[in-house]
Amino acid sequence: MSLVSNTFILFVLAAVVLYYLVPARFQWVVLLCFSYLYYVSGNVKYLFFILWSTIIVYSFGRLLEHMHETGADPKALKRTVALGLILNLGMLGVVKYTNFVVDSLNALLPVSIPGIAVLFPLGISFYTFQTSGYLLDVYWKRTKAEHNLLHFALFVSFFPQLLQGPIGKYDKLAPQFFTPHRPEGKRMLRALQRILYGLAKKMIIADWAGVFVDAIWDNPEYYTGVVIFGLVLYGIQLYADFSGAIDVVIGIGELFGITMDENFKQPYLATSISDFWKRWHITLGQWMKNYVFYPATLSDWMKNFTRWAKKVFGKKMGRVMPIALADLIVFFLVGVWHGADWTFIVYGLMNGAIMAFSQLMTDPYKKWKKALHIKGTEPAWHMFQIVRTYILVQLCWFFDRAANMDVSLTMIKNMFTHFDASQILEIAAGSGGTAFVPQALAIIAVGTIIMIAIGLLRERGIDIREKIAALPLPVGVAIYLLLFCLIGFVGCTAAPKGFIYAQF
Repeated sequence: MSLVSNTFILFVLAAVVLYYLVPARFQWVVLLCFSYLYYVSGNVKYLFFILWSTIIVYSFGRLLEHMHETGADPKALKRTVALGLILNLGMLGVVKYTNFVVDSLNALLPVSIPGIAVLFPLGISFYTFQTSGYLLDVYWKRTKAEHNLLHFALFVSFFPQLLQGPIGKYDKLAPQFFTPHRPEGKRMLRALQRILYGLAKKMIIADWAGVFVDAIWDNPEYYTGVVIFGLVLYGIQLYADFSGAIDVVIGIGELFGITMDENFKQPYLATSISDFWKRWHITLGQWMKNYVFYPATLSDWMKNFTRWAKKVFGKKMGRVMPIALADLIVFFLVGVWHGADWTFIVYGLMNGAIMAFSQLMTDPYKKWKKALHIKGTEPAWHMFQIVRTYILVQLCWFFDRAANMDVSLTMIKNMFTHFDASQILEIAAGSGGTAFVPQALAIIAVGTIIMIAIGLLRERGIDIREKIAALPLPVGVAIYLLLFCLIGFVGCTAAPKGFIYAQF
């Protein structure tokens, strides 16, 4: 059930109406029922996987809490949480990566191992990470274990965030699920505004950009220098698609009185790759920081590595190298999380390598800046950092978008060949065909400029959505209606597409 389908709109409407009609103490039951109904609407077989994750993590959470209360041996606690994580994340590994491992072994070794037919459940990458984070929080005593299985099931399955994220934390979401909520006009209008803004980003900007991106990236042997155009458009498409989906998800959550974590903060205004990942898919970055980066840097083996590095490379470098290594580990996992293909692993490692290199070059950077009389507060330097980061991010997209490594390398090679603008005009733009290309490009350009303007204002502390929400009700409603009409009038006329991250 796509987030942009009429069926989904009716589904959400029915859920909201029933949610506020039932007694407040049963509101969470409505959310749970609709969440499971939404999940099985894709395929009833998906139910096994989400129930597995729910029951396994719930059981191990209760067990860990009991072990804490009875003063269990730390080693026993560690083995218990490790087993719980293996059973939970192992399911994700089997489903998502079995055939990737098989294909890789067949390519590397003189063997012919048959693949297996595996059902890939919707949203499995999101809810397994969310539940694994909960289990580690219980292990570290950051949160108490949930004793009600159905309460925990709602935390795992809450339907607005199930397929797109954001990856939520139990101590932030759970109290909201079980607090009575009443329909509030202002909050509902703000939620509707955010949903419409997200749909506009998706159906106008992302889908029109996707027409050109798909044409160029699906025909790597044909398109020459215009692949750089396809790369830039992919960056626009991915941001408008994913951030648009998050706007829709957060807006739907607000309809029920549930506030979810923000997942984007003007990522293309980042001044470094590290800063980019604090702004892009924020909850994934926080998950990796809390459950991979910090544990890795504080682990015994990393302490041993630090001592060795200090002896071999000196104290300064010895302090930096463990952080660089932890960055590589984190972004290897980020790549693997994105998909079962070498392109995603290279994508993750590229990001990790850039961050690791930046860590290793901290002192030389300071010396160069001092030699060039750069204080770091100059507007020109700030702009240089943004442009440099944007270029690095775009180069990484070569591996995020390509179907395989051969396509990635072909596209990189083609980027340096003759730029033939007429190739762009040959791409059929929706129902208008090639004749509509100029209009489609104009729609993308105007929409992107508006997104950039809104982002720049937010960076300066001015939230346009807040300003609109503060307007008199008739004016605000008129703006919402205008946005709704724009989606209908200038929205993409090509075949409808689902959200990119819904496949995760």
